[in-house]
Amino acid sequence: MSLYILIEIIFWLLIFLPFHSYLLYPFIIWFVSKLSSTEYLENQEYFPDISIIVSAFNEEKVIAKRIENVAKLNYNLNKIEMLIGSDGSSDKTNQIIKKLVSKYKWLRLYEFDSRRGKAAVINDLVENASGEILIFTDANTEFDSNSVANLLVGYQDQMVGGISGKLKLVESTEGFISNTKEIKYWDFEVRIKELEGKSGILIGANGGIFSIRKELFNHLPTNRPITDDLFLTLSTINRNYKFLYNTEALAYEETAKDLSTEFNRKVRFASTNFETLKHFKNLLFGKRLFVSFALWSHKIFRWITPIALVLILILSFLLTDYNSIYKVFFYLQLLTYFLALVGYLFLLNKIKIPFVSMIFYFVYSNIAILFGLFKFLSGSHSGIWEPTER
Repeated sequence: MSLYILIEIIFWLLIFLPFHSYLLYPFIIWFVSKLSSTEYLENQEYFPDISIIVSAFNEEKVIAKRIENVAKLNYNLNKIEMLIGSDGSSDKTNQIIKKLVSKYKWLRLYEFDSRRGKAAVINDLVENASGEILIFTDANTEFDSNSVANLLVGYQDQMVGGISGKLKLVESTEGFISNTKEIKYWDFEVRIKELEGKSGILIGANGGIFSIRKELFNHLPTNRPITDDLFLTLSTINRNYKFLYNTEALAYEETAKDLSTEFNRKVRFASTNFETLKHFKNLLFGKRLFVSFALWSHKIFRWITPIALVLILILSFLLTDYNSIYKVFFYLQLLTYFLALVGYLFLLNKIKIPFVSMIFYFVYSNIAILFGLFKFLSGSHSGIWEPTER
């Protein structure tokens, strides 16, 4: 086999990775969901005790609204407890919560003097939780009034271990112009999650609104930072339970206010996603073949797409003299990255051209994943970080 043929084979294999993850897999999971005829038990008289878990750090701008949002839920408040862990907050977060504790008997505050990170706080909160079902959310998330009731539909089936709600991104009034593209990308991601949920193998719950049975909670690792929602989803699936997705359990969050904030968030999640995967190596080639297939297709192929894109550019350049098709590929890539740069410059000048903005968002997101991979490999990522600016 000649060197050129070997490079060609590698080139087309690399092309397959993003093609499969972004185009082919969504079609496959749609087809599988259509074949699935499973109907999960629904019982409108099923009202378990629930524990709402929130880890907070310096959330004085949003924490009162978060608590009042829970107070308006269409669910028996006598069956709800809300546990908030303040991870060394130095602003008025604790004072605000204490005032509301006297107002709502279902609200409990746990103050931690020093910052330890979200995973440690969640572990402590769950140990003190008494609910049959644990619901995890963030300080800046807003629940629809019927979200909790809808989030519990399906737990009558004892093989259902977790259910995720649907998180809808709302464009920030102070947001940067490209967050419209973030919302469109998220809508695409949500559709895939919905299809996976219909098959009982959701690969990654929405961190702003998801639930698991308390008995299935696995303590989150605290020695290295992980993505808590992904960890709890995979740990539930790893114990042979189903993880569903309920589109009627709605929650809302605002997009980031600026590019650098969103970029840093993506870098952080990319690095912790890689760390999380280390705990579930058995799922990569497990006995549940479709779970392994979904994990590779939905997550891992996307996470290594930035590396694939770099190699595709290099290999297409090396093959330009071998076949004209590779010359076309090479120049198309240069054009794509040029348009991404143009999209960035347009963004800075508040010029909105959807096609160019979408190219910029794709490239920008993959650069963030690449940075996250470098942070993971270098061991420089931390489980303690500043929350997204509210």
